[in-house]
Formats: sequence, C-alpha cells, structure tokens
Amino acid sequence: MEKLEAPPEKSLRAIADLLGEPCPDVDVLIHGLTNMSSQVEVGDLFLAFPGAKVHGAMFCMDARGRGASAVLTDLNGAGLATGLPAIVTANPRRAAGILSAWFYGEPMRDMFAVGITGTNGKTTTTTLLHQLWTSAGRQAGLIGTVETRIGKGVITSKRTTPESADLQRLIATMRERHVKNLAMEVSSHAISLERVRGAHFSAVAFTNLSQDHLDFHHSMEEYFQAKAALFTYEFADLAVINMDDPYGRRLAAACELPLLRISRHDGKADWSFVSIHRQLRGNDVVIRGLGGILIEGTLPLHGDFNMDNALMAVALAFESGIDPVEISALLPQLTGALGRLEAVNLGQSFAAFVDYAHSPDSVIRVLQACREMSDRRVIAVLGCGGDRDASKRPLMGEALVAGSDIAIFTSDNPRSEEPVAILREMTSRMEIAAPNRVIPDRKEAIEYAVSMAGSGDIVIVLGKGHETGQEISGIIEPFDDRLVLAEAIEARR
Repeated sequence: MEKLEAPPEKSLRAIADLLGEPCPDVDVLIHGLTNMSSQVEVGDLFLAFPGAKVHGAMFCMDARGRGASAVLTDLNGAGLATGLPAIVTANPRRAAGILSAWFYGEPMRDMFAVGITGTNGKTTTTTLLHQLWTSAGRQAGLIGTVETRIGKGVITSKRTTPESADLQRLIATMRERHVKNLAMEVSSHAISLERVRGAHFSAVAFTNLSQDHLDFHHSMEEYFQAKAALFTYEFADLAVINMDDPYGRRLAAACELPLLRISRHDGKADWSFVSIHRQLRGNDVVIRGLGGILIEGTLPLHGDFNMDNALMAVALAFESGIDPVEISALLPQLTGALGRLEAVNLGQSFAAFVDYAHSPDSVIRVLQACREMSDRRVIAVLGCGGDRDASKRPLMGEALVAGSDIAIFTSDNPRSEEPVAILREMTSRMEIAAPNRVIPDRKEAIEYAVSMAGSGDIVIVLGKGHETGQEISGIIEPFDDRLVLAEAIEARR
C-alpha cells in the first residue's frame, strides 16, 4: 500500500456531514481509509461493504484490533460492527467513493487524467499513452490490469481498477510525486461497484464492446449501460469514442460530453488514418487529426485492433498538449503492453507469441492479426477460465477453430471447476479431429503446439498473457505462458 508523505486528517463529524449522515456520539480524527481489515492502521476509518458471500462488517473486530477509529457501513453492517463508532449510510460503496476523493483532496483535478473503458484494448491503449508521455519527458502515472506506475516506480496490480480508497490514495501519492498525467483503465465492474465514484477525468475514452463478463452483468445491455455511465459530466470533461464499434456509435449518439470521434475507416472522424501500410516490422501510418494535422511514422505493432489502440492513444496525447511533430518522432518507440501479442523469440524458425485474449471477439482479432503476419500456418492454444461467464465458452471455441490451422484446447485458471467440463463446453458445437487436440494440461498443450510448428509458422498461446499463475481449486500455482513457451522452444532444439 503506497504511503503518503503528508497523510490527511479529517474529523469523523466532518465526514458524516459530507455524507449527510448522523455522526456517532464520539468524534475522532481519521488519518486514512481502507476496506481491508488486514491493512488497517491506527486512526483509520474502516469501510465495511456488503459482499457477494460475507459482509465486510464481519471483520470489524479485526479492524478495531489493528487501530481503526470508526466504521462506515450500511444498516446490516451496523448490526455486525461491534466495538466501533459507525456512520451508517444506505450505499456505503457510493459514499466511500465520494468520501475518498474528498478525503485525499481530489487529486485527479490536479493532473490530465484519462480513463479508458471497453471490452478490449484498455491495457494496450493506456500503456501506449503512458509511453508517449514518458518518452516526451513527462512525469506520468499508469493504473491498469498488468501494473501500476508512479513515475519510474512499478507496482504489480491486483485488479484492473482499485477500490475507491486505494485509488484516490494512490493518485494522491502520484500528485505528491509531481505526476501531471495519468492513464487509467476503468473496468465495468469498477463502474458498477462505485470504485470510480468521486473520480473526475480530463477525458474518458471508449474502445469497443463485445461479449464478456456476463456472469456479472447478466446481459449485453446491462454491460453497455455500465460502460455508458462513465460518459457524463459527473466523471469527465471530454469523451473520445471509437466510432467503428456499433456500441461506440450508440454511445456517441447519447453522450452529453464534448466528443472526439476516432475511426480507422471514416476519414470524416476527428481522428483517422489516411493510410496504413503493413510491414514486417509493424505498420507505416499516416494519421489525420483535428484541424487537418498529420502525424506520420512507423508503429512497431501488429493487428488492426492495435491500430485502433494507437489511434486513440495519439488523439489523447495530442489533447494533453504533446506537439504532433513530437508524437510522430515517438511512434517507433512504442512497444505496447506486456502479454499483448508479446513475442517469445529464442532464434527459432517460427514466430511465437502470448496474448491475453479471453473473449470471443479478442480471440478473433488476435488470430486475424497472426494471419496478417504470415502466410504460413497459425497454431493456437486456448482455454477458458473457471467461475466466469460460461456462455462465451463455445463462442471462444468456434473462434479458435475458425482462426487457426491447428487448434489446441487446454486449461486456463479452472478455479473451482473441473477443467474437462470447461473443455467440453468449449468444444460442444464441433468435432475435434487431428491435428487439432484437446489437452487439459496447459504445459503439455504448449509443448504440443511448439512440436507442430514448422519454419514460418506462428504459435500463439492465448488467454493468460502477462499472468504468472494458474488458479486451480483455490490455489495459485506458478505458471507463466512466456516461460513455458520459451522452455518448450529451447527443449526442441
């Protein structure tokens, strides 16, 4: 947990007044906020939220033992919050978001902060934008699925978007360290669970929407509405929307914010490509932006979806004040995000990549990008995570078979489910015939893919990307696709 050099200090009464709730009889000074009892420090306000399985207020005794001064919770939690003065509110998650921003002095308003949402492309777009800023000599922050960056410091991320108290404290720490630009992924879970309540962005951006997370949102309409909720004056000053996506067009039509439209195809958009020429090293591009400005250079990235991500990053970099001439010079330095079409190269005669694709649309896009790189075979390995949206499993299986020459089905974080049962759902709409295989052991599946590769072929291992563990029956075992793929290539020599 990042520490502030000058932690704030607010009275419990001032907090109750902010939230419009009655204050307990005792008034104390609050020095910090957290919803994790294990992270409570002396003088903290413990945020006790209702959970899917247990109520956070059940941990009030632990929080009190660690020095918590009070608790913020709902009516049900108040009955469990023994021994701590309680501020009771109907929606403690929403209240915590508003409180956290106020408590830490609304740090986002002191920087050019960008929030990026969408099914695919969040990580790559935020990474590219962060790279443009840092290459231009700016102090920049990054919050996302893979990592959090504060200037030159790097922290491994636990979730895409932190809980509200962690988020605002983290951004306040960035402000203390003179960060002036922030690129942040905003997940639909974070919007629905009020983690970004109280946040305010200079710009919010929408990449695309396709089936994912329906175990949480239950329908595509609910999923879309969660994303759309970010595009209001409460959260931002400007919207940047990908108009090539049908949900993007729908969002743009209803958006109340000033709007910048980006499009790979439509030259009438505010930002678009004049030309894209594929090269072995990536793509030579000419981008036309606001006022007819032109940005030219080589993007060392593959795939149409990465052109969309780069276009959005360029538009946002320009909005933040980077000169277009400087952006042109910086394009060849962009590398993209860890685990996103990340190459594993040991000098072998075939190309090898890992990618985080874990939705039907992202599998389609990544395999299409592989096709663009080589006219030889694409050999792909894919699994589906357990305890997640099961309805996408057959769709991902179909996308794997349609997009590859050799399709290998395997396990990917089965969690509490049986891997064989997940694989059965993935392959329920097709017959699997050689050389395609179903291999539940992920290491064996990767080794088989490498054994089948010939000169000029592409081996792509999908689903885990940057992850370094495989979760099986509640235990996370070390497993990094990049290392396993490299070992398989080395063993073949």
